[in-house]
Parts: sequence; structure tokens; C-alpha cells
Amino acid sequence: MQKNTSSTISDKTHKNSPFGGWGASFTLGGWGVSLLFCVAAVLFFGLAYPHHLHYQEQYQLFLFDSNYVWDIVKLPGGVADLLGRFCTQFFLFAWVGAVIIGVLLTIVQLLTSKLADWGKLYGLSYIPACLLWMFLLDENALLGSVWAVLITLLFSWLFCKLAEGKLRIILLFVVVPVLYWISGPVSVLFLFLQSPTSSDSPARGGKLSLWYFVGALLLFAFMLIILAHYIPVPASKLWFGIHYHRYPTEVPTMLWAATLSIFLQALAARLCQRWTKASSGWVVPLCSFAFVAVCMGSAIWKNTNIKAEKTMKYDFMACHQQWNRILETVEKEHPNNQIGVTVQNLALAMHGMLAENLFTYNQNGMAGLLPDVQRDATSPLPTAEAFYQLGMVNVAQRTVFEAQEAILDFQKSARCYKRLAQTNLINGDYKVARKYLVALQKTLFYSDWADETLQLLGNEEAINNHPEYGRLRKYNYKVDFYFGDQMSPDMLKGLFEHNKDNRVAYEYMVASYALTGQRPPIISQEK
Repeated sequence: MQKNTSSTISDKTHKNSPFGGWGASFTLGGWGVSLLFCVAAVLFFGLAYPHHLHYQEQYQLFLFDSNYVWDIVKLPGGVADLLGRFCTQFFLFAWVGAVIIGVLLTIVQLLTSKLADWGKLYGLSYIPACLLWMFLLDENALLGSVWAVLITLLFSWLFCKLAEGKLRIILLFVVVPVLYWISGPVSVLFLFLQSPTSSDSPARGGKLSLWYFVGALLLFAFMLIILAHYIPVPASKLWFGIHYHRYPTEVPTMLWAATLSIFLQALAARLCQRWTKASSGWVVPLCSFAFVAVCMGSAIWKNTNIKAEKTMKYDFMACHQQWNRILETVEKEHPNNQIGVTVQNLALAMHGMLAENLFTYNQNGMAGLLPDVQRDATSPLPTAEAFYQLGMVNVAQRTVFEAQEAILDFQKSARCYKRLAQTNLINGDYKVARKYLVALQKTLFYSDWADETLQLLGNEEAINNHPEYGRLRKYNYKVDFYFGDQMSPDMLKGLFEHNKDNRVAYEYMVASYALTGQRPPIISQEK
């Protein structure tokens, strides 16, 4: 009897093992591989893509404010978007952001594995998470989309575990609108996973009648048609998602590929159920993992935008005024793109090295010194940093404001709010500066800085003695003049003549004459 009991327990353990033929000794293998997958995602985003995470953080302003929260959750998919924005604020620290992404992708994989009887093809359960990984390679992909998929999978798993009989039918028609409001149109995956073709396993709640499934689909479609008349967003966004991608007109193809792949794989696992549960040793399970690792790994690396990552790195270093790090990076990489050259020249000027070492480094004419301001949210910010350090405070303020207004999903920017508070503080527009600082007080990582800066408002002596604000206030123009879209050497000449202590203006003035081929005027550097 003892022998039979042991055999029964062993058989059950073997049957429930996600690795099928690998046996009971490998029951924990699925968790081990999931942990390796999580570590791989963390290392990728922490080492290869950290500045993409910084890019995401600087183009949102998460506020701990009831009005801000309500403006988000009142739209379909708002709850997932709110969770995504909450997590994105931690991307200020790249490794924290990498851990968050790694954990979210791993949870998606684990939930995917729970919703189908994979047997010896367990390795294929990583495909949807890898597709989401590929989606996040796009700097304009929003983290709320991953939360939408995760929440939908969680609802699907709980529904299959808890709902039976009539309760299952009642909850189906309740969950459909609720889940749509939480996750957005990605929630259609919940319906697909309850379809008769993919949910007849007793462990998954039993088979759902075709008529109830069709009725739920009709409810979903009818709900979107009605909402199109009452919600002030394009009807296409109700079908493809409001908060999944920063570009309003972009259909997040890779996100939908990841979503639909979950249903298709669950369907395939059901159709091949007898074969996938058959025991055939460790060869097939190992091949399934190898196939996913090689194919998905190659696809992820092929779609990795290293060029954009380098550009974002220069922008990040300029934003945080890491002049020494910029020069060290320039010596190794010799940037030749507009943002890289602009930041390079600014760092040289901040060290008083630009005029003498101008042609030691790659140049791009005036477009690499002070580029024309473009109407987008990215390229103007390094140029605005140069304007700010030159003492052209009003021009920097205008450039930053226009960059913020160019953010395509109409969010505000923590980086832009901080700089707008500084420029208004320097100009003495304390009421406007207070508006930005009060908003930053409601953030998690900028509140301390906002509290300290608020104490400077109206305190002329403290501002004039401040090492940054006092210096830039002295450098700033004192008379009005016409500023065109194109920077000229004469403008820099006037800036330097106004204050001979402005060494950065002198460096830029000499460089601008050299780059335009003009003969520099003889200007005394004496005060």
C-alpha cells in the first residue's frame, strides 16, 4: 500500500509539472526559467536601454492629486494608464525602472502559462511577454499598455478559477464593461479566452455556451459604439486604445500582436492537448525554450534602437549638467548627430574649451552649435539648455514651453516644469514660478526641490547670491530685441558685450564666427 500511494503522488506531481516529460524533479524548473527571464529583462533595460527609461519619465508629470487621477481614470483604460504612469515616475532611476519592467513582463508570462495546458511546449508561453518586450523598445510605447494586458490576464485567470455555472454567465456580462473601463480595448482578450474553442477544460471553469459568448462579443461592440457618442475622443481610439502609445494616430501593432498571441497559443494548446501532454522526455521541452530564446532574442536585439539610446544619453547628461561625463563620452564616441554635437559644444563651452578646441571635435555648422528650434518635444530641449546656460533666459523659456506643448499625448513634463519654474524665478515672475512649483510639490521626486525653491520667491538677495540663478540673472538681456528662429553671431556678440563675465557667451560667439566663416570683431574682454 505504501508503494502504491507513493506512485500515485509521483504521478500527480509528474502530471502537473509544466515541463511534462521532464518529471517531478523539474517541477520548480518553470519558476527558475521565469526568474532567468526576469533577470534578462532587468539587465537589458538597465544596461542597454537606461536612457529610454529616463526619456519616458521626463515626458510625464505624475501628480498625487485627486483631479489629476480623475482626469485619467474617467476614460476607458484609465486605471491601467494610471498604474503605468505611477510606475513610470520611478524611471528617473533607470535600474528601478528596469526592475519594474522585468517584474511586469514575468507576471504576464506566468499568467499566460496558467491559462493553457502547455505540457511539453511550456517554453512557448514566453512569446507574448517577449512581444511586449519588443513593444517597449519603442520610446513612445507607454507602460500602461503592459498593465492593461496584465490586468486582463489576471481577470481571465480569476474568472476561470472562481466562476462556475450560472454565476459564470452573470459575471461574464458584468466583467466585460468593467474590464474594458480598466484596461481598454485590450480587454477583448478576456472574451477570446472564454470562447468555446479555448475554454472547455474543467480546470478553467467549464465550457461556455456559444450563444453566451456571441452575446458578450455583441455587448462589447455595442458598448464601444455607444461610448463613441459620449466620450470626446476619436472613435478609433476606443477600438485600439487611448493610453497605449504616445502618438495619437498610431495603432500599436506589436501590442496587439502580443495580445492576440495569447489567445492563439491557448487555442493551439487546446487543439494539441493530447500531444502536448504526452510524455517524451526532455528533448521537446528543451527545444521549445531554445526556439523562443533564439527567435525572440534575435528579434528583440534587431529592433533595439541603440542610435536613439545614445542620443537620449547626451540629452540626459545635458539635462543633469554632467559636463565632465559628457566630455569623457565625447572622447570615446565622437558624436556626429545634431543633439550629440550640440551637447558636446555646450560641455566644451562650460569648461571654457570651445573656442580653442572647436575643430578638434565633429561639427555640423551652426546646426551643431545652436540648432534651429524644431516643433517637436525632443530636439529643442538640448538647445534650450544651451540658451539657458548662455543667459538667454527668455529664449530658453519659450523653447521649453513649446517643447512641452509638442508632447503628442498632451501630458505635461516634469523636466519642463522644473525649467519653467527656474526661468520665471530668474525673471522675477514669481506668480508664474509658484504655479509650476506648487504642481511639482505634488510629485514624489521633485517635491523637495520645489519646497526649497519656493523659499526663494520674492527673496531678491537670496536669488542674486544663488550660484546659478544669480549668475544667469546678471547675464540675461536687459533690453528687448527681435529674436528670429535662426541664431546669429551678432546676437551672441551683443550678449557678451552686455556682460564681459559671461565666458560661455564668449566661447559661443567665437565659435559661431568660425563656423560661419566670418571674421570675428575685435572685442575687449575687459569689463
